[in-house]
Amino acid sequence: MEFAVAVGSTNPVKVAAVERTLERFEPTVTPVGVDSGVPEQPWSIEETVTGAENRARRALEATDTDYGVGLEGGVARVDGVPGLALIMWAAVTDGDRIERGGGPTLRLPDDVADRLEDGGELGPVMDERLGTDGIAETDGAAGVLTAGLTDRTRALGEAVACAFGPFVADESRGGDS
Repeated sequence: MEFAVAVGSTNPVKVAAVERTLERFEPTVTPVGVDSGVPEQPWSIEETVTGAENRARRALEATDTDYGVGLEGGVARVDGVPGLALIMWAAVTDGDRIERGGGPTLRLPDDVADRLEDGGELGPVMDERLGTDGIAETDGAAGVLTAGLTDRTRALGEAVACAFGPFVADESRGGDS
């Protein structure tokens, strides 16, 4: 199965998440800078999913590929779980249908959550906290906050797998979607 994929971002971590997750299919992967249509720091599952959907649709529309993939990280309060959580969502479209998948969810430290509630964005807040520059384009908060048990590429890759899966698993699922 050969296909071409447009990723609605030029962030190397997001592109790598798609490439690594889909590597057995050997896709052609094209990064495309598109607007998510949501704030730089999405503040709910709905905003985060909408950003991923917009990125997927816009990447597909901007290219001559088979699929558009959108990835979006955000923060949200999850019912029944204390604190503010980092969330990751992916959306995949072939132009006719769109599928969504969530990645890992992890609690943010209270000092980080407080800074975000005061209007900060996660990447810059984590950079300042760690004395780094560009954490969102390397291990990400997921890597730092799990001591490397996962990283941003793997975490986003799980969301990609969950969103892309229905497109490649249709035969084994009996063709229902």
